[in-house]
Amino acid sequence: MAKLLFVMTGATYWTLKDGTRHATGYWAEEFAAPYKALTEADHQVVVATPNGVVPNVDMMSLRPEMAGSAQIALELEAIIRSAEVMRRPIQLANARLEDYDAVYLPGGHGPMEDLCVDADAGRLLTAALASGKPLAIVCHAPAAMLATRIHGVSPFAGYRVTAFTNEEENAVGLGPKARWLLEDELIDLGVDFTKGEMWKPYTVVDRNLFTGQNPASAGVLAERLLKVL
Repeated sequence: MAKLLFVMTGATYWTLKDGTRHATGYWAEEFAAPYKALTEADHQVVVATPNGVVPNVDMMSLRPEMAGSAQIALELEAIIRSAEVMRRPIQLANARLEDYDAVYLPGGHGPMEDLCVDADAGRLLTAALASGKPLAIVCHAPAAMLATRIHGVSPFAGYRVTAFTNEEENAVGLGPKARWLLEDELIDLGVDFTKGEMWKPYTVVDRNLFTGQNPASAGVLAERLLKVL
């Protein structure tokens, strides 16, 4: 049995470039699909957030049209409700990499608000990358890579990475409203950014780093993670 740390956003909104707050949090499928797959394989999950706040689900991700169907939305909600670890997260500042076999970061727009500038997230990701332990990051959660920069340099530079694309952000109508776009910032960070079709599962593995492009990639990412645990 492996022990995994889920590093999750504590944000409930994303500040847009005009200063307005877009209600958000984590994306349901990106937590629920990997959580279900990993726990059903008898692995243990611990959730960590900035200041130990209880993660907030983006309610948009539980709408039937976003989840795929009313049935899928109900299933996602049931998984989240049954996940006791979500109600008692540890503080990210207290998370020690040596206590875990792998680290996973689900997305949603929340990480664009907090994890992207969180020093504890930056410290943990830097340590995880150097450790050789599996590090899996999906959708908007690669924003946390931006917190790894020291004097403008990130250890993720040169790694093949995917994440939520500019095209996908524009397709949901938030691209023009964003203060910055994730794909652009990751390219500026020095990663080798790669992408597949919009909304289709697309994952990339480079050494111990596993990344997924969008919500549909979360389940595939979990399957790839299970093979190496």
